[in-house]
Amino acid sequence: MWTPVARLSELQNGRLVVKRPEHKKPILLLYTGEEVFALEDICTHDGGPLHEGDVEDGHIVCPRHGARFDLKTGRQTLPAPKPVKVFPAKLEGDTILLDL
Repeated sequence: MWTPVARLSELQNGRLVVKRPEHKKPILLLYTGEEVFALEDICTHDGGPLHEGDVEDGHIVCPRHGARFDLKTGRQTLPAPKPVKVFPAKLEGDTILLDL
Protein backbone atom coordinates (compact mmCIF):
# COMPACT_ATOMS: atom_id res chain seq x y z
CA MET A 1 0.00 0.00 0.00
CA TRP A 2 1.47 3.33 -1.08
CA THR A 3 1.61 5.91 1.72
CA PRO A 4 2.32 9.62 1.22
CA VAL A 5 5.22 10.57 3.51
CA ALA A 6 6.48 13.97 2.33
CA ARG A 7 6.47 16.55 -0.43
CA LEU A 8 9.41 16.97 -2.75
CA SER A 9 9.45 20.66 -1.79
CA GLU A 10 10.23 19.67 1.83
CA LEU A 11 13.58 18.12 0.90
CA GLN A 12 16.71 20.15 1.56
CA ASN A 13 19.59 19.47 -0.82
CA GLY A 14 17.61 16.46 -2.05
CA ARG A 15 17.30 14.89 1.42
CA LEU A 16 14.79 14.52 4.22
CA VAL A 17 14.61 12.23 7.23
CA VAL A 18 11.10 11.14 8.16
CA LYS A 19 9.79 9.09 11.06
CA ARG A 20 6.84 6.79 10.60
CA PRO A 21 4.91 5.32 13.53
CA GLU A 22 4.77 1.91 11.84
CA HIS A 23 8.57 1.77 11.43
CA LYS A 24 10.98 1.94 14.37
CA LYS A 25 13.93 3.50 12.54
CA PRO A 26 13.99 6.87 10.75
CA ILE A 27 13.79 6.74 6.97
CA LEU A 28 16.08 8.75 4.70
CA LEU A 29 14.48 10.10 1.53
CA LEU A 30 16.89 10.99 -1.27
CA TYR A 31 16.02 12.68 -4.55
CA THR A 32 18.73 12.52 -7.20
CA GLY A 33 16.93 14.74 -9.68
CA GLU A 34 15.63 11.66 -11.49
CA GLU A 35 14.59 9.14 -8.82
CA VAL A 36 13.44 9.04 -5.22
CA PHE A 37 15.06 6.53 -2.88
CA ALA A 38 14.08 5.59 0.66
CA LEU A 39 16.24 3.63 3.10
CA GLU A 40 16.80 3.32 6.81
CA ASP A 41 18.84 6.29 8.04
CA ILE A 42 20.97 4.24 10.43
CA CYS A 43 24.29 2.61 9.51
CA THR A 44 24.31 -1.05 10.52
CA HIS A 45 27.95 -0.73 11.63
CA ASP A 46 27.61 1.74 14.48
CA GLY A 47 24.23 3.42 14.19
CA GLY A 48 25.58 6.54 12.47
CA PRO A 49 23.24 8.86 10.56
CA LEU A 50 23.44 8.07 6.86
CA HIS A 51 21.78 11.36 5.88
CA GLU A 52 25.06 13.11 6.71
CA GLY A 53 26.97 11.02 4.13
CA ASP A 54 27.76 11.68 0.49
CA VAL A 55 25.97 10.03 -2.41
CA GLU A 56 28.46 8.47 -4.85
CA ASP A 57 27.79 6.18 -7.80
CA GLY A 58 24.38 4.99 -6.58
CA HIS A 59 25.49 4.52 -2.96
CA ILE A 60 25.31 6.53 0.23
CA VAL A 61 28.56 6.59 2.18
CA CYS A 62 28.41 6.54 5.97
CA PRO A 63 30.28 9.63 7.21
CA ARG A 64 31.73 7.81 10.21
CA HIS A 65 33.64 4.84 8.82
CA GLY A 66 32.96 4.79 5.08
CA ALA A 67 30.57 1.86 4.75
CA ARG A 68 28.63 2.17 1.49
CA PHE A 69 24.97 1.24 1.00
CA ASP A 70 23.37 0.72 -2.41
CA LEU A 71 20.41 3.09 -2.82
CA LYS A 72 18.31 0.50 -4.67
CA THR A 73 19.10 -2.68 -2.72
CA GLY A 74 20.53 -1.55 0.62
CA ARG A 75 23.52 -3.89 0.15
CA GLN A 76 26.54 -2.83 2.14
CA THR A 77 30.31 -2.81 2.13
CA LEU A 78 32.53 -3.30 5.17
CA PRO A 79 32.67 -2.32 7.95
CA ALA A 80 28.85 -2.56 7.94
CA PRO A 81 27.84 -6.14 8.85
CA LYS A 82 24.44 -6.17 7.13
CA PRO A 83 22.37 -4.20 4.61
CA VAL A 84 19.88 -1.46 5.44
CA LYS A 85 16.19 -1.84 4.68
CA VAL A 86 15.09 -0.15 1.47
CA PHE A 87 11.51 0.92 0.78
CA PRO A 88 9.94 1.14 -2.68
CA ALA A 89 9.44 4.85 -3.41
CA LYS A 90 7.73 6.83 -6.13
CA LEU A 91 6.92 10.42 -6.93
CA GLU A 92 3.45 11.60 -7.94
CA GLY A 93 3.61 15.29 -8.71
CA ASP A 94 5.20 16.82 -5.59
CA THR A 95 4.21 13.92 -3.31
CA ILE A 96 6.67 11.21 -2.26
CA LEU A 97 4.98 7.87 -1.64
CA LEU A 98 6.49 4.80 0.02
CA ASP A 99 5.37 1.20 0.05
CA LEU A 100 5.73 0.56 3.78
